[in-house]
Amino acid sequence: MSIEFAEEIRHLQSVMDNIVAVSRPERMRAEIQRLSDEAVAPNLWDDPATAQQVTSALSHLQSELERLEKTQARIDDLEAMVSMADESTDTDEAAELLAEAGSDLAKLKDDLAQLEIRTLLDGEYDERFAVVTIRSGAGGVDAADFAEMLLRMYLRWAERHGYPTKMLNTSYAEEAGIKSATFEVDVPYAYGTLSVEAGTHRLVRISPFDNQGRRQTGFAAVEVIPLIETTDHIEIPESELKIDVFRSSGPGGQSVNTTDSAVRMTHIPTGIVVSMQDEKSQIQNRAAALRVLQSRLLVLRHEQEKAKQDELKGDVKASWGDQMRSYVLHPYQMVKDLRTEQESGNTSAVFDGEIDDFINAGIRWRKSSAQED
Repeated sequence: MSIEFAEEIRHLQSVMDNIVAVSRPERMRAEIQRLSDEAVAPNLWDDPATAQQVTSALSHLQSELERLEKTQARIDDLEAMVSMADESTDTDEAAELLAEAGSDLAKLKDDLAQLEIRTLLDGEYDERFAVVTIRSGAGGVDAADFAEMLLRMYLRWAERHGYPTKMLNTSYAEEAGIKSATFEVDVPYAYGTLSVEAGTHRLVRISPFDNQGRRQTGFAAVEVIPLIETTDHIEIPESELKIDVFRSSGPGGQSVNTTDSAVRMTHIPTGIVVSMQDEKSQIQNRAAALRVLQSRLLVLRHEQEKAKQDELKGDVKASWGDQMRSYVLHPYQMVKDLRTEQESGNTSAVFDGEIDDFINAGIRWRKSSAQED
């Protein structure tokens, strides 16, 4: 085996061994068996929300395990291919095998880099599902429109990966766009993955809402929190809750519900407010609001225990001087993360959900920053 290929394959195997050590396939198999048993329980779908979580977690773990096993098989196949090339007496055949090996090597490097990201998600809540909230900030109607663009971007990202999402609340702006939106990403490690997206995002473009065609800047805030689990024991006494009900509304204030099914839940001691209107009934909206409120209180408790304010979701102001990523559509096309220096000139692709490079760079940046501290 050529020295160059031998060294490359040894490095790939070393990276793979580290990934396996962190991923712990045996634990994954045990969890897959447990979830498989739950998935065939006759009463599983009596609670559709729980059933969705079980089937989603099972599908995700099966895919992750298959990905690990196939990657190891590809490394083994690469090593065998290079050995065949070394042993071949046919010069043309050897050259063809080595060319194919070179192509496979490049693909394996990229795929292992993606797998390696998972090993960096070792935070206390990184394995959790995520609750993402997007809010328009400074910039008027352009900010509201930008918030809706970000909402679509994240939903398209989840769709590309086959991750289930669930809209919890959407508050539409009067002219265009949204004031805010909240949704779940129901897949393991969604929180650890998306938490690096939390912060202020900035858009610069020629405003389609300005009749003089001037360049405008709009800001939107992204908040990411881990979804509460039954084992977290976040108890909220009824006396600490103020609950208001109202009618859900659609774009431009148009009514989409003739009953008071929307719920606004205020946690009196902290002032945290959660609104839900995307479920069909008041009972469902109330349950969704309570779950998100518990998740936010979980984050608050974590911050207090660690004595580090804004450790998980950040102090997001959505205005000048706070942005972590800029999306520039005029006078040039560029999306650039100001923390990692990751950038892309294909703004259309980014807004269509191609943000893995930004997320992966953010995860590496966060890990590096934590090690420096």
